[in-house]
Amino acid sequence: MKAAQFRRFGGPEVLEIVDLPDPHAGPGQVRIAVAAAGVNASDWKKRQGLMDPELPQTLGYEAAGVVDEVGEGVTDVGAGDRVFGFCAEGAAQAELAVLSSYAPIPPSLGFAEAAALPSVTETAARALDQLGVTAGITLLVNGASGNVGSAAVQLAVARGARVIGTGSPASEGRLRALGAEPVAYGEGMSARVRALAAEGVDLALDVAGSGVLPELIDLAGGQHHVITVADFAGAQEHGVRFSRGDRGRALYVLHEVGDRIASGQFALPDVRTFPLTAVAEAHRTGEAGQARAKLVLLVG
Repeated sequence: MKAAQFRRFGGPEVLEIVDLPDPHAGPGQVRIAVAAAGVNASDWKKRQGLMDPELPQTLGYEAAGVVDEVGEGVTDVGAGDRVFGFCAEGAAQAELAVLSSYAPIPPSLGFAEAAALPSVTETAARALDQLGVTAGITLLVNGASGNVGSAAVQLAVARGARVIGTGSPASEGRLRALGAEPVAYGEGMSARVRALAAEGVDLALDVAGSGVLPELIDLAGGQHHVITVADFAGAQEHGVRFSRGDRGRALYVLHEVGDRIASGQFALPDVRTFPLTAVAEAHRTGEAGQARAKLVLLVG
């Protein structure tokens, strides 16, 4: 099979499309003929040598496609079914991938849109779980108009939370449509939040990494009421929790978001696609911050 790989650390130029042996589904797993695979910041961090030291490395933790092999004990899907999910081996940007966690793709959803969902929704749901977001609380989401932020807003609203979301003035209409009360970010943000919630908020989630953790701590009444998924250095400096996937994942969200999409209750992220052979271009685009849309490689 063809797969995206690098054999040395460096810039996007080290990425290659190589031939690798076909993988096979183990117990509880399914193998898919990949139609689309998501691209995330972790991909270029791996390529830069900031994560795993081993070489060579393949890429990709999320994909969508058609099941062509099921492992022992799998009874919920079969060959020919459309699914999306996570590849624990990090080798989803390939013609074939083994998914360890998966869910059916809603009939209305294309492969590219489905491949854009796993990491975005899992990150959002995991952070909400770690914060303890439940009905009746007021949650502030910093960076609510981005992909993870939009997912967090919708999932929190579905739990019965009141959500205040920061974004640009241009995003106000979108944030309202998602169920959030919009607040413009930038100077004076705290005062604008307090105009909506005079006593501050119960919890705050930072998905933008824009250096506002001290303001979020003040608004939420302490650093233990704040989580960031985007500002590791700031979390260390200010004693805020940094949400990491290696401390437990919210894999249940694949089925939850699939059901919500099927019932028309979840707005999808914007998607920008590249062919698998243009994986280096996708990396350059993502690293340069040139795309607010979710980056997806088209494979099949």
